[in-house]
Amino acid sequence: MQHERVLLEVIATTVADAQAAERGGADRLELVTAMGEGGLTPSIGMIEAVVTAVAIPVNVIVRPHSRSFIYDASDYAVMLRDVRAAKRAGAHAVVIGMLTASHEVDREGLQRAIDAADGMPLTFHRAFDEVRDLHEALDVLLGFDAVTNVLTSGGKPSVLDAQRQIAKLVQRAARTHCTVLAGAGLTLERVAQFVSATQVCAVHFGSGVRVDGKGLAPVDENRVRLARNLLDA
Repeated sequence: MQHERVLLEVIATTVADAQAAERGGADRLELVTAMGEGGLTPSIGMIEAVVTAVAIPVNVIVRPHSRSFIYDASDYAVMLRDVRAAKRAGAHAVVIGMLTASHEVDREGLQRAIDAADGMPLTFHRAFDEVRDLHEALDVLLGFDAVTNVLTSGGKPSVLDAQRQIAKLVQRAARTHCTVLAGAGLTLERVAQFVSATQVCAVHFGSGVRVDGKGLAPVDENRVRLARNLLDA
């Protein structure tokens, strides 16, 4: 039995997306640009406009390019500027992730992002799904108080194929400061069963709440509302 309300996060790429998601009952937004590349840092103008347009929290992705999650010194210089700029623009949190060459969480890079965020929380994004060992990586992230969410598909292309993995991660993160945010491939048809099977208390929708279920289409307010109703039932 789910005792608490399941948090619904929706990806927004425009002001209209953000407003449609809020009207449909989303609890929080992940603001990105370049959804076809898995999401890159949106412009400052976009962040400011979305924060002004909605009352729900806006989490902003900070990802300078889509080549990999292994970053060099110049990438970090850009990312830390973007973290500070997102905070000034009114972001509730930043969504970020970085790995070492051996595919572990880059602790030093993460600490630098946390320092730049200066008290603003962080979500560690799906770079998590590319780590060598999901449980070890979660333990590393649990060591950082600023990391309040881990967005994951359980290491699979679709989270629907990773129910066992997600359930284990949820158990491991239980009663900590960090929430497992399940996303990638969630559908309206299967979300209720998925939540019941995994006991997740936060889900992340992209294509599943867009017009015709297409990733590059606008957010469909009615699909968001259906997701909200399914989660509340």
